[in-house]
Amino acid sequence: MKYYLSLVFALAAINTTFAQVDYDVAKIPENLKKDAVAVVRNEESFFDIKGLGTAKMDYKVAITILNKAGEGFGEMAEFYDKFSSIYNIRATLYDAAGKKVKDYKSSDIKDQSLISDFSIFEENRLKHLKFVSITYPYTIEYSYSQDYNGLLYFPSWRDLKGFGVSVEKSAYTIQRAKNYKMRYITSSNLQTDSIINGEKVQYKWKSANVAAVAEEPLSTGIDNISAWVKASPNQFEYDGSTGNFDNWKNFGSWLYTLNQGGNKLPEATKLMVQNLIKDTKTPKEKIRILYNHLQQNTRYVSVQLGIGGFRPILAEKVAQVNYGDCKALSNYMKALLNEAGISSNLIVIGNDMPSLNPNYSSMGQANHMILCVPLAKDTTFLECTSQYKPMGFIGYSNSDRNVLMVTEDGGKIVHTPAYNAKENYQIRKTKITLAEDGTASAEIKSTYGNAQFEENFPMTLMEPVDLRKTIIGDSPIPVAELISYKYVQPDKTLPVLTEEINFKTNPLLTKGGDKLFLVVNQVNRRESVPLKVENRKTYFAVPFSYNDDDEINYILPKGYNVEFIPKDIAISSEFGSYSAKFSVKDNMIVYSRTQTMNNKKYPPEKYGEYVDFYKKIYQADKQKAVLAKTL
Repeated sequence: MKYYLSLVFALAAINTTFAQVDYDVAKIPENLKKDAVAVVRNEESFFDIKGLGTAKMDYKVAITILNKAGEGFGEMAEFYDKFSSIYNIRATLYDAAGKKVKDYKSSDIKDQSLISDFSIFEENRLKHLKFVSITYPYTIEYSYSQDYNGLLYFPSWRDLKGFGVSVEKSAYTIQRAKNYKMRYITSSNLQTDSIINGEKVQYKWKSANVAAVAEEPLSTGIDNISAWVKASPNQFEYDGSTGNFDNWKNFGSWLYTLNQGGNKLPEATKLMVQNLIKDTKTPKEKIRILYNHLQQNTRYVSVQLGIGGFRPILAEKVAQVNYGDCKALSNYMKALLNEAGISSNLIVIGNDMPSLNPNYSSMGQANHMILCVPLAKDTTFLECTSQYKPMGFIGYSNSDRNVLMVTEDGGKIVHTPAYNAKENYQIRKTKITLAEDGTASAEIKSTYGNAQFEENFPMTLMEPVDLRKTIIGDSPIPVAELISYKYVQPDKTLPVLTEEINFKTNPLLTKGGDKLFLVVNQVNRRESVPLKVENRKTYFAVPFSYNDDDEINYILPKGYNVEFIPKDIAISSEFGSYSAKFSVKDNMIVYSRTQTMNNKKYPPEKYGEYVDFYKKIYQADKQKAVLAKTL
């Protein structure tokens, strides 16, 4: 009885708090309006863990939309699936003075499926309401309850909802029984208030008067400046399965158990494997042949059905239907390799996400699965959802991060390969034959490796009409007539792409009296400098390390020679390096440029130095040569 009274009082406090809030926009402190498109006026989350697999969330939020740029925050979009339900939804719209404009009805709220373009089986659904106001600012308020029947993870909390959003008040409470085991981690300096209430324990976190942060160039996110909480159960129950998340070893054991018996292949597939590898001599040859077979004969689809969202489809099923999600295709490849006598391990990974935290195991840190094949002298990682990636190349969004290897002894944290700047290369040679009227013919030959291969590979999949438009639109040199183009992956086993483009240009030379002026870097020129950000708040990084090598040979117009050529330039910093060299040989200007960039994560106070580094590159890329008529 004491517990129920405490819960009633807690919920009553939430409701009372909201009832007393005045949503008059004029009462928002000025510091919360600066750089803001929206203001969280009040937010309360109360997560009550009722048992091993059951919980209830009571949630209420009020957000003021200041202008059209904040329109994306003027909606309710709450997700659920067959293991949860959302009910008791209430939604209200207020005008700028805080006067109620409209109470929304249940019929106004859409309940829609979230089947994505790449999914054929998915149970995720969405409760959605778009608030509509013809004037700004306005305030939205909504609340709901959500019951959970299966707990793999707990709702997370962060006070800042994004760039350009400030916070008046936000709070998150988790309530558990005394004997229920759970873990949580928080942002630094966030206070945790812990209260024992009879047989219950409450943890509460709150934040108030947090100014908005304008979006900053190259930002790695706002986690370093926001207050946040991530919580996870230890033991759990979900869709008839139980396990323990108290460490990565146990997490991996649960995943391994889910897949037991899932590696069996039909007899016809076994015979096919043996036939494919009968003439091979090394494990690497076997892996390559079977990986090629996987790429040529299967396709990726998403499957999100209960425990099936975590358990791979049986390998024998994939053999029959020739499709599957990342788990199914990785598991199928594992089965093919097993038939070939090669052991492998499933890898749980956060694609384009931070590394797994080795000291805090939880669901939600990963969103993808690949395969790892440990050999005697090296280890090969396989991206099994791609029909184009070469064997061993997993892409820069999977590289250089902690991942979970699933073994029969449980989970083990390992690290994926890192692609350094020299491996993420672009090598380009350009020949430009100049005419006296300033126009030219250009021949460009480029080679892209690893991450730059990945960035440019979509060009090979485009329709010819679209490809021509893209080449012309993206060309750093103005194209007057595109003559020919070609994209080739010379060796399907390597992440290397070659590009050849030939075209006639619009004028490249400008005239001044009897002289012609040429901006020497016509191909890979920095056209702008990153914006200065005073008092920057967030960390920053380039997407990946890279190395660009460019060489341009200019054939001079008849009757002209070089009167002036710039001096060589070298620039170096912790962010990377740059060099440009200029020389004249016979009737030709030879220009070479190298830029190397590091993708380390830099603190905000370094950003000014980064801008200064790029300003020097920008100026170096504008250097001009002067051509004069010969006597």
